[in-house]
Amino acid sequence: MPIYQYACRNCPSTFEELVSASDPTPLCPSCRAADAERVLSVVAVGRSPAAARALAASFAGSAGGGAGACGACGDPRGPGACALD
Repeated sequence: MPIYQYACRNCPSTFEELVSASDPTPLCPSCRAADAERVLSVVAVGRSPAAARALAASFAGSAGGGAGACGACGDPRGPGACALD
């Protein structure tokens, strides 16, 4: 079963849910509304699980603005724009 990302139309919450194609739209965990919309999410393809975890950790640590993997510095122009790599 795939994991889908949803955005609640009733509150500002976003959440992920493991669902099959026949499952109804999940309830929002914050407000319990049944009015959630499936949204596009980032997919890592062709990476080992360890490499995917390392990449996710580098992005999670980018909130402080430090340099890291390409795109982790937070430059608003996008990955590769800051010339730190």
